Amino acid sequence: MLCCIQCLCLVSPFPTLTPCQGGPHCLIPIHLCLTFSLFGRSVNNFLITGPKAYLTYTTSVALGAQSGIEECKFQFAWERWNCPENALQLSTHNRLRSATRETSFIHAISSAGVMYIITKNCSMGDFENCGCDGSNNGKTGGHGWIWGGCSDNVEFGERISKLFVDSLEKGKDARALMNLHNNRAGRLAVRATMKRTCKCHGISGSCSIQTCWLQLADFREMGDYLKAKYDQALKIEMDKRQLRAGNSAEGHWVPAEAFLPSAEAELIFLEESPDYCTCNSSLGIYGTEGRECLQNSHNTSRWERRSCGRLCTECGLQVEERKTEVISSCNCKFQWCCTVKCDQCRHVVSKYYCARSPGSAQSLGKGSA
Repeated sequence: MLCCIQCLCLVSPFPTLTPCQGGPHCLIPIHLCLTFSLFGRSVNNFLITGPKAYLTYTTSVALGAQSGIEECKFQFAWERWNCPENALQLSTHNRLRSATRETSFIHAISSAGVMYIITKNCSMGDFENCGCDGSNNGKTGGHGWIWGGCSDNVEFGERISKLFVDSLEKGKDARALMNLHNNRAGRLAVRATMKRTCKCHGISGSCSIQTCWLQLADFREMGDYLKAKYDQALKIEMDKRQLRAGNSAEGHWVPAEAFLPSAEAELIFLEESPDYCTCNSSLGIYGTEGRECLQNSHNTSRWERRSCGRLCTECGLQVEERKTEVISSCNCKFQWCCTVKCDQCRHVVSKYYCARSPGSAQSLGKGSA
């Protein structure tokens, strides 16, 4: 992925990616430029040719993509594949992409992130042409409750997410169709994790009737939902010649029925994942050497506690303990009025890393933390 030091600026007569370095006409802050570079030239082309009204949403789109990236890194922090930066190119237009289950997750979580932030901003009144979804207000939803309040406008969020994210897919082959399917699965995940929130009405709090509305779930909950979909992702078996044809310049559409439309909410992939244990520069794989793992850690899940075995031992590496001095606040006291003063305490902690055993062949590369 190319590093981006540019900013989305409004330059007459068209909006374009130019290095304005956070000047007064900058529409997206500099710290979001790296995120927006994930969308590459496709977004820039869309902004030039598309309706100028959509410039309103560019910052939210970038923030949504960043949310997806951060959630991907959290969900895969203790996996052999840990959502590295070089895997985050969303479009197949400029270069060939793999069609693994990891690719399916990247597309789903990115699409979901954009939809989530756009929906949230819409409901908060950040956009002039969008607000709460009151289409069902006043209707009976069930026994003892009616629709009311401010439901999050997922219809609007889904429409804008589809407009931005799906427009990046310029290919016309099996991979492109797979990516579009997984983009949609990510948007469906936002809907699937929404929660009904209710407020009681009645004399003396009797709650004889409730007014209810739909709210977005916490983004972490949606990340957990998509991670479960990743674990259960469906492999679509295709003729090898057909898959190779999809890599050609002209490309070929694959019949839509090959992608199980009845499983539209499921993640799908075409190829088995490579070996993420070993560094492979041609595939952009860092390997697990040098990665930190958890051992004898408290307040961690069983999956996290087994990370040393998964990242190190099972990849032919050994677990190496390293002592590290950590400085933290301690002996904090409240002083009138009104400050808290703390001492700076030093203590040594053990951290564990995957390393080659002494005398083994030198590694080709180091893992990404």
